[in-house]
Amino acid sequence: MKLTTLLLTMLILASAYSYGQKQKSEPCADAQSQAELNICWGNQYKAADAQLNRTYQQLAAMLDEEEKAQLKNAETAWIKYRDANCDFVADQYKGGSIRPMIHAMCLADVTTNRTTELKHQISDRKQ
Repeated sequence: MKLTTLLLTMLILASAYSYGQKQKSEPCADAQSQAELNICWGNQYKAADAQLNRTYQQLAAMLDEEEKAQLKNAETAWIKYRDANCDFVADQYKGGSIRPMIHAMCLADVTTNRTTELKHQISDRKQ
Protein backbone atom coordinates (compact mmCIF):
# COMPACT_ATOMS: atom_id res chain seq x y z
CA MET A 1 0.00 0.00 0.00
CA LYS A 2 2.83 2.39 0.89
CA LEU A 3 4.57 1.71 -2.42
CA THR A 4 1.37 2.50 -4.33
CA THR A 5 0.92 5.74 -2.41
CA LEU A 6 4.55 6.68 -3.00
CA LEU A 7 4.28 5.95 -6.74
CA LEU A 8 1.02 7.89 -6.98
CA THR A 9 2.57 10.85 -5.16
CA MET A 10 5.59 10.79 -7.47
CA LEU A 11 3.31 10.67 -10.50
CA ILE A 12 1.31 13.66 -9.25
CA LEU A 13 4.48 15.64 -8.54
CA ALA A 14 5.92 14.80 -11.96
CA SER A 15 2.68 15.87 -13.62
CA ALA A 16 2.62 19.11 -11.65
CA TYR A 17 6.24 19.82 -12.60
CA SER A 18 5.54 19.05 -16.25
CA TYR A 19 2.45 21.28 -16.19
CA GLY A 20 4.50 24.09 -14.66
CA GLN A 21 7.15 23.74 -17.36
CA LYS A 22 4.52 23.92 -20.09
CA GLN A 23 3.04 27.03 -18.52
CA LYS A 24 6.42 28.77 -18.51
CA SER A 25 6.87 28.11 -22.21
CA GLU A 26 3.64 29.96 -23.00
CA PRO A 27 4.55 33.38 -24.38
CA CYS A 28 2.04 35.29 -22.23
CA ALA A 29 2.12 33.16 -19.09
CA ASP A 30 3.23 36.09 -16.93
CA ALA A 31 0.28 38.34 -17.85
CA GLN A 32 -1.77 39.31 -14.80
CA SER A 33 -4.94 40.63 -16.41
CA GLN A 34 -7.03 40.29 -19.53
CA ALA A 35 -5.71 43.64 -20.75
CA GLU A 36 -2.13 42.38 -20.38
CA LEU A 37 -3.03 39.17 -22.22
CA ASN A 38 -4.58 41.18 -25.03
CA ILE A 39 -1.45 43.33 -25.33
CA CYS A 40 0.92 40.36 -25.09
CA TRP A 41 -0.86 38.37 -27.78
CA GLY A 42 -1.05 41.48 -29.94
CA ASN A 43 2.72 41.68 -29.65
CA GLN A 44 3.04 37.98 -30.48
CA TYR A 45 1.06 38.61 -33.66
CA LYS A 46 3.24 41.63 -34.56
CA ALA A 47 6.37 39.49 -34.13
CA ALA A 48 4.89 36.70 -36.27
CA ASP A 49 3.91 39.23 -38.95
CA ALA A 50 7.42 40.72 -39.00
CA GLN A 51 8.89 37.23 -39.44
CA LEU A 52 6.42 36.54 -42.24
CA ASN A 53 7.40 39.76 -44.01
CA ARG A 54 11.10 38.87 -43.80
CA THR A 55 10.44 35.39 -45.16
CA TYR A 56 8.21 36.75 -47.92
CA GLN A 57 10.95 39.16 -49.01
CA GLN A 58 13.51 36.35 -48.96
CA LEU A 59 11.31 34.20 -51.19
CA ALA A 60 10.42 37.09 -53.52
CA ALA A 61 14.12 37.76 -54.06
CA MET A 62 14.47 34.26 -55.51
CA LEU A 63 11.68 34.66 -58.07
CA ASP A 64 11.37 36.02 -61.57
CA GLU A 65 8.78 38.69 -62.33
CA GLU A 66 6.00 36.26 -63.26
CA GLU A 67 6.54 34.21 -60.11
CA LYS A 68 6.61 37.38 -57.98
CA ALA A 69 3.21 38.34 -59.41
CA GLN A 70 1.89 34.87 -58.57
CA LEU A 71 3.26 35.10 -55.04
CA LYS A 72 1.72 38.54 -54.58
CA ASN A 73 -1.69 37.24 -55.73
CA ALA A 74 -1.42 34.24 -53.43
CA GLU A 75 -0.40 36.44 -50.49
CA THR A 76 -3.26 38.88 -51.10
CA ALA A 77 -5.75 35.98 -51.14
CA TRP A 78 -4.13 34.49 -48.03
CA ILE A 79 -4.40 37.81 -46.14
CA LYS A 80 -8.12 38.00 -46.96
CA TYR A 81 -8.56 34.43 -45.73
CA ARG A 82 -6.53 35.06 -42.57
CA ASP A 83 -8.47 38.17 -41.65
CA ALA A 84 -11.91 36.68 -42.38
CA ASN A 85 -11.08 33.43 -40.59
CA CYS A 86 -9.70 35.11 -37.48
CA ASP A 87 -12.66 37.50 -37.35
CA PHE A 88 -14.93 34.45 -37.44
CA VAL A 89 -12.96 32.65 -34.73
CA ALA A 90 -12.88 35.68 -32.43
CA ASP A 91 -16.47 36.77 -33.00
CA GLN A 92 -17.79 33.95 -30.84
CA TYR A 93 -16.52 36.22 -28.03
CA LYS A 94 -17.96 39.43 -29.55
CA GLY A 95 -18.48 42.03 -26.86
CA GLY A 96 -16.20 40.26 -24.41
CA SER A 97 -12.85 41.45 -23.14
CA ILE A 98 -11.25 38.20 -24.30
CA ARG A 99 -12.09 38.80 -27.99
CA PRO A 100 -8.93 40.84 -28.79
CA MET A 101 -6.76 38.09 -27.32
CA ILE A 102 -8.53 35.33 -29.25
CA HIS A 103 -8.24 37.39 -32.44
CA ALA A 104 -4.52 38.04 -31.89
CA MET A 105 -3.86 34.39 -31.01
CA CYS A 106 -5.53 33.31 -34.24
CA LEU A 107 -3.60 35.89 -36.28
CA ALA A 108 -0.31 34.81 -34.69
CA ASP A 109 -1.00 31.11 -35.26
CA VAL A 110 -2.16 31.44 -38.88
CA THR A 111 0.69 33.84 -39.66
CA THR A 112 3.27 31.49 -38.18
CA ASN A 113 1.85 28.66 -40.27
CA ARG A 114 2.08 30.81 -43.41
CA THR A 115 5.70 31.62 -42.62
CA THR A 116 6.42 27.90 -42.41
CA GLU A 117 4.77 27.40 -45.82
CA LEU A 118 6.93 30.12 -47.36
CA LYS A 119 10.07 28.68 -45.75
CA HIS A 120 9.26 25.36 -47.40
CA GLN A 121 8.99 27.17 -50.72
CA ILE A 122 12.43 28.68 -50.13
CA SER A 123 13.88 25.25 -49.27
CA ASP A 124 12.30 23.66 -52.33
CA ARG A 125 13.79 26.31 -54.60
CA LYS A 126 17.29 25.90 -53.16
CA GLN A 127 17.39 22.24 -54.15
